[in-house]
Amino acid sequence: MKQLHRPDLFGWSEFNPDRNIDFHSVVWVREGGNVVIDPLPMGDHDRAHLDTLGGAAIIVVSNSDHIRDSAALRARTGARLLGPAREKDAISVEFDWWVNDFEDIVPGLRAIALEGSKTPGELALILEGKTLITGDLIRAHDGGRLCLLPDAKLADKSRALESVRRLVELGPFDAVLPGDGWPVFRDGQTLLEALLTDSDG
Repeated sequence: MKQLHRPDLFGWSEFNPDRNIDFHSVVWVREGGNVVIDPLPMGDHDRAHLDTLGGAAIIVVSNSDHIRDSAALRARTGARLLGPAREKDAISVEFDWWVNDFEDIVPGLRAIALEGSKTPGELALILEGKTLITGDLIRAHDGGRLCLLPDAKLADKSRALESVRRLVELGPFDAVLPGDGWPVFRDGQTLLEALLTDSDG
């Protein structure tokens, strides 16, 4: 796995040729058990690396389209599987805990339920106030610029923009780590505000 902008954050990726972007998974290494977010299938190297970091205690799925390889990782590590409470009817995999809006998953990791995306209760995660981790709604198809999920896939663009405004108000963020597309390791708040301005026009 690759180390991200903090020594306790790692990630692995998979290129998606249909969208011409990378999909990403994130690991937060912490005392009390590591948190894995939206886990993709892992190769041998990444699997061994996760083991050396202490495995996984919690797996967080941001939305019903990001279940990915969660069940297999839970079976291998014994981690608890968490997902968005508003999407429980759309998820056939058995989860251990349904996460609500503004709920702390563990100390330092807060879930924010988004509206207007392609699924009804997608979660964004705020890590220790400075790193925003997103699933589908907020992404980055071009390096150094955030964007929204395409309009055709949004359930309600006005509600999606309200969700982005809410995140802006919860900042400022240094980094934004989208599940889809380029990560942003600095000036995250500025780029999030620019996304809102660009999308509102």
